Amino acid sequence: MMQRRMVAPRMFYATFAFALLLALLATGAATQTAGAYASSHVNPLAVVNPHHIYAGMIQDKTFKCQSNTAAVRCYGPKQIRNAYSIQPLLDKGITGKGRTIVILDAYSAPHIKDDLHSFDQNFGLNDPTLNIIPGQGSLTPFDGSPLQEGWAGEIALDVEWSHAVAPDATIDLVLAKSSDDNDLVASLQYAIDHNLGDVVSMSFGEAESCLDAATNQKWHDAFKAATRKNITLFASAGDQGAAQPTCDGNSYIKSASSPANDPFVSGVGGTQLVADAVTGAYQSEVAWNEPQFGAAGGGGISNVYAKPFYQYGLPNLPGKGRGVPDVAYNAAINGGVLAVTSDSGAPAGSVFIFGGTSAGSPQWAGIIALADQLGNKKVGLINPVLYLIFGRINPIYSATFHDITSGNNTFTFADANGNPVTIQGYDAKKGWDAVTGWGSPVVSKFVPLLVLFTGGVHSHDFDAQKATMR
Repeated sequence: MMQRRMVAPRMFYATFAFALLLALLATGAATQTAGAYASSHVNPLAVVNPHHIYAGMIQDKTFKCQSNTAAVRCYGPKQIRNAYSIQPLLDKGITGKGRTIVILDAYSAPHIKDDLHSFDQNFGLNDPTLNIIPGQGSLTPFDGSPLQEGWAGEIALDVEWSHAVAPDATIDLVLAKSSDDNDLVASLQYAIDHNLGDVVSMSFGEAESCLDAATNQKWHDAFKAATRKNITLFASAGDQGAAQPTCDGNSYIKSASSPANDPFVSGVGGTQLVADAVTGAYQSEVAWNEPQFGAAGGGGISNVYAKPFYQYGLPNLPGKGRGVPDVAYNAAINGGVLAVTSDSGAPAGSVFIFGGTSAGSPQWAGIIALADQLGNKKVGLINPVLYLIFGRINPIYSATFHDITSGNNTFTFADANGNPVTIQGYDAKKGWDAVTGWGSPVVSKFVPLLVLFTGGVHSHDFDAQKATMR
């Protein structure tokens, strides 16, 4: 997840995550890459000398980065489905059919339907039903600015990879007029009021201190309303480790990310997945931290929200604040996922490698669509079950999650004078931690048990949840 803010008023900039052009990986050409950060006008394309590979030119549907000898690896749907054990559910017809994923983003991506079709052609997928819904009645005309290009790239990543996990789910792409908090929360409220979907993915964020109390309350009220309707909520936890950009975008502070910090939301942290680049067979996983790209998985302790009831007693969560993230997913740049986007100044059908926690939130939303289909119900708020059942019953936990116990999310950046500044992060540890949460999923084992243990918010849990709010 890349987080960038406009000047006043408070605004989110979506994540273009981290994109490296495929052609450069294939040729070994030198690139200059950087993670996006908070700034008024940051170009989200993290590469110089942008050559492109056209999707239509790929005959064998295998990209050169999908090799175990590639200097920089990448994964397509086949590899991710196998690495996280999604494929066994798909083979049994659990594909998200009859369920709807809401993707909340801003501005627009004029070619998203064409890009999704190219993505599907590349990877042998059927086109899903994609509804583009203006959350405030109309869309902002696409102007090709770096800001809007960044959001267009985020839209492509979110739509294509939620679809890759749940190929038969309907996707409702709900678009706010701008990246202003008020526009985004209004669009979320529209989706809730109109019962648009079963699960919502939000791949954006900012330091929690950048929201005033009234704006934060608007988000929280919307999340509460969604939870009452058994809508599951996911948000990316950040791409600068334990740091977040300052509100003016000129530096970094230690902070949890909003909206992932809200106790009604499941925050998604980052890992670096190592899987067979051809088959996708799972090999290993560590906390995501790639200092060469200025990027690491977000996580930390909230100063806005008190520790919710479901986090009581966690040995790795000292203090009184809500811990983030709750779960994790591959976010690596070296080992990122392939996506098609042509609204970012690239020719039609261009294929990019994406990294960042932006990639994880829509894929977790896809996992919930599988669970909702399997159970023929909305599983709703999953955090209490994650902590009180999956995390506390070791045989269940070890079967359903990859516990990430190596790595950290310490983040180093250069100050205004070019001097290195380090924000000390958290270590990945056994069980829950503020880097990878409970870890990444073994989906074929996780989904059936999630269905078994959920099915709506029990009133005593909901009341206890409310009682822990400040």
